Amino acid sequence: MTDAAYEQTTFLGNPVPSRYVRKARRMRARYMRKYGFREDARYPLRALPNPVIGPALGVKNVACAEDGEPLDPDRGVVIGTIRMGYGHYRMGIALASAAHALGRVPYWFDLLAFDSPGARMIRDLDYWYSLGSRISQRSRLFNRLVWDPLMGSAYRPLMKNYPIREVCAVFADVYRELPAHIPLLGTHPWCAHGAVHAGLRNVVNTVPDNWPLGFHLAEGARNTVQSPSAYYRFRMLQGMARRGETPARLPASALRLTGHYIDHELAANVEADCAARIARMGERRPRRLLVSVGGAGAQQELLTGMVGWLLPRIREGAVTLFLNLGDHHRVWEVFKSAVPGIDETAQLHTTWADTTAIAEQALLGEVAGLHAFLNEDAFAAVYATNVLMRCSDVLITKPSELAYYPVPKLFLERVGGHEAWGAIRGAELGDGTAECAGLRDTLRVLATLLEEDDLLSLFCDHILRLHTQGVYNGAYRAVEAALEGGGQA
Repeated sequence: MTDAAYEQTTFLGNPVPSRYVRKARRMRARYMRKYGFREDARYPLRALPNPVIGPALGVKNVACAEDGEPLDPDRGVVIGTIRMGYGHYRMGIALASAAHALGRVPYWFDLLAFDSPGARMIRDLDYWYSLGSRISQRSRLFNRLVWDPLMGSAYRPLMKNYPIREVCAVFADVYRELPAHIPLLGTHPWCAHGAVHAGLRNVVNTVPDNWPLGFHLAEGARNTVQSPSAYYRFRMLQGMARRGETPARLPASALRLTGHYIDHELAANVEADCAARIARMGERRPRRLLVSVGGAGAQQELLTGMVGWLLPRIREGAVTLFLNLGDHHRVWEVFKSAVPGIDETAQLHTTWADTTAIAEQALLGEVAGLHAFLNEDAFAAVYATNVLMRCSDVLITKPSELAYYPVPKLFLERVGGHEAWGAIRGAELGDGTAECAGLRDTLRVLATLLEEDDLLSLFCDHILRLHTQGVYNGAYRAVEAALEGGGQA
């Protein structure tokens, strides 16, 4: 980045007061010193096989290595992501799946895969994010006064995010060996900022939430969103100006409405999967529930209470439960101590081959009991939920990125204010419940879904309608935006 480029005094078309420019320079310099950033650092990039999602989705990991194969700039699409929680990986897998379906080679570019200043910075920040997520689930006062406002509104103003945009220059070093014209889709704004700082021209920033935060926008990239309401709010930069000021509009060339970011395998099988759910319901077969534990391992008290309530029904054969613990060994120990008898009831699956075998068995035939999944590999930890989704009747999840998937959903209480709008989106579209408030409300809704058919029928019907409207085709459209030249006009 040249000194002249740092002299810019606008951000997304809005004037930046001098104090924010000075703050940005100080922050950038401080973080570069702290984490050892060097302008002359180089990272030779090679593509290596991804053993988990590579065989199915054609994904290859990008690493700083001497072996491996060179990246193909003509057929390749770079998926920029960060292993912070599971949400950004889940979005990345959806984009990689769509790119593969469109005949492209998806290159997995995780900022944490490098021994770099940016990776060290992310690890420090992720520690505090994960800690805050867990505390928010144990303390309602902390959640109400600190965490919910922090995640829901603190990073909404544009000027608060201008210094963050400048600090992201610390990520630029690992991008420098990429061809400037190769398409790159970032699943976190830091990925997009870093790519733009490094001079990449075809950058798409896939915005994850349905709530407008200035934090999620990347200047110099085309920003994609999943809903019309998000498009409007980001287009108008609603609520992102300083008090008493009216923000300039975000240019239409910098924004695109794509729809929901969904894996090709799920989007292409919506009709078959809903038909199977309706058939199981008509034949009075046990309801199949899928519970996904998030990447931060939060909501443990809520989840253990719910699974404890379900356990007698599972033993009676009235319910089949898939419990994806991700890579949280500690959470499994919590379940064993908090839910008496779960260890004796559950079948624990700890390999990717076993996970996919159970998913295939459930898709083609019968499966009963409680199946817990615990995978060491980060890709398997995330993707287990995706492969189990097709054979499940109801997904039980906090309203995170999973809120946008084409499966009937029971929304648990949110973790962070921004997630509330994922549940609102699902409830308004009719493919999921409203956000539940605590364990009692969750069990009341869950009992209705287990004992009666109207809500599940409603959700399936609306999923099919949304499918015909192309709502679940967002991953294809985001990839196409990158292929046509995603950079901001």
